[in-house]
Amino acid sequence: MSEATRISYDDVVAWITAFAASVREQKQYLTELDSAIGDADHGINMDRGFQAVLGKLSGMPDRDIGALCKTVGMTLVSTVGGASGPLYGTFFLQVGSTTAGKESLEIGDFAAALEAGIAGIQRLGKAEPGDKTMLDALLPARDALKEAVAGGGSLGEAITRTVAAAEQGMRATTPLVARKGRASYLGDRSAGHQDPGATSSYLLLKAAADAWTAAAGPVS
Repeated sequence: MSEATRISYDDVVAWITAFAASVREQKQYLTELDSAIGDADHGINMDRGFQAVLGKLSGMPDRDIGALCKTVGMTLVSTVGGASGPLYGTFFLQVGSTTAGKESLEIGDFAAALEAGIAGIQRLGKAEPGDKTMLDALLPARDALKEAVAGGGSLGEAITRTVAAAEQGMRATTPLVARKGRASYLGDRSAGHQDPGATSSYLLLKAAADAWTAAAGPVS
């Protein structure tokens, strides 16, 4: 990171770039997860969207983090099929609204942006904790980040705790019976499979850790 306590515009670009690379690397895995309980296209769709996002990053006219995230959101809405485009698009649009006009963020700013993005997903998808969706990874991550910020933890500590909570939430989707989305059509047969949306949400936050906290050690 350019500074120990702030997230710069370049850090946000690095986060998005790292997530795009992670989605490309895990495309087949995400699609396999989705083939068990969904349309078998989550990895393919997410990769298409974030490759389109990468094409927009170098053309931004200024160093406004909010404008950058809104561009990411609009690109995802227009290029990603299924539910992922609207949900991830809404997430980044809400993050962009919360960070409008900022060239750098404190960890508290990022926590507020993450909370706004997750709230947008909740409004759109109407899901609740335990429904076996991406929120089962994102809500514990949100709470862990808020707790870390309230406790005065460093950026590295805060994002590491956030990712750990997301991973735990992601893994906890495996025994759940889906109550939202296409997976809900399977009823009890949806149990025993890790949710693909929760998995990509974990990868989203892990990409932030990978991009921002090299000095804090690896995140598993």
